[in-house]
Amino acid sequence: MPQVPVTKPSRPDIAREHDVRQFGRPAHGLRLRLYTIIFEADTRAGRLFDLTLIGLILASLVVVVLDSIAVVHARHATMLTALEWLFTLLFSAEYIARLACVRKPMRYARSGYGIVDLLAVLPTYLALLVPGVNALVDVRVLRLLRVFRILKLAEYVAEFGALGRALAASRRKILVFMSFVMLVVMVMGTLMYVVEGPENGYTSIPVGVYWAITTMTTVGFGDITPRTDLGRVIASMMMLIGWGTLAVPTGIVSAEFTAQRLHREPTTRTCHECLSEGHQQNARFCRDCGAQLPPWHSDRASDVQVPASASGKG
Repeated sequence: MPQVPVTKPSRPDIAREHDVRQFGRPAHGLRLRLYTIIFEADTRAGRLFDLTLIGLILASLVVVVLDSIAVVHARHATMLTALEWLFTLLFSAEYIARLACVRKPMRYARSGYGIVDLLAVLPTYLALLVPGVNALVDVRVLRLLRVFRILKLAEYVAEFGALGRALAASRRKILVFMSFVMLVVMVMGTLMYVVEGPENGYTSIPVGVYWAITTMTTVGFGDITPRTDLGRVIASMMMLIGWGTLAVPTGIVSAEFTAQRLHREPTTRTCHECLSEGHQQNARFCRDCGAQLPPWHSDRASDVQVPASASGKG
């Protein structure tokens, strides 16, 4: 009998089902309607709500930035303060609505999104007690992480995972590299302190190390520069070393990316001639004896075996 293909749920659907299980979706009534609008961006009302929310977040950030400019604050302080309180009240009402429409409000309040939502409104209230804290409302920019769900960009989360795995796999190499860099800047910084001395601005070994770091990273602020010929020779060597060291971390992470890309999920595919196992899904010939492999079969809908004749290769 022909097998019925099984459609895998998309990542946004998986994220939505995760929210339903974790926070508790109401069964019916006004709370269900509110839940659908606030948490489910697949509906027209939900998408409009989330896009409006993003617009309000961006507008509130603009208000905070403008309020930090002295000239603008002197002229429009009253209006900016009123707008900030308006945004704070709107976000407070939204936060309360999120807690009210889920079955497990405390679980949502302790979640990552819930904590960010709370931090987005707290600074304005705390500013009544501690002036100046309201500038911390820039934390609202973290709420723009919802754009991944709203604009169907959840597929790109896997790419962030691949980057995280590559960095985690490279952590020892990167640690060894950073240790080598620290050793070089310590030695060179001490050497420059001895060669140049306090009269040329190198008043201590930490100052020399600071110069070595800015030189090796090719930043070169220019606040401290060597004056002696030997010091300039050492500086030239540091600059050349800096060109080489910049490429090392990139090469380490790129190598891990390549290794992950070449890594394939092992299968139990067996050669009928020599009975060797573990051939790749798209392999056509046995890696041990060279015999042609039979078509690979799988009961998973995502694993589709392409016949050898369809590839256009003999």
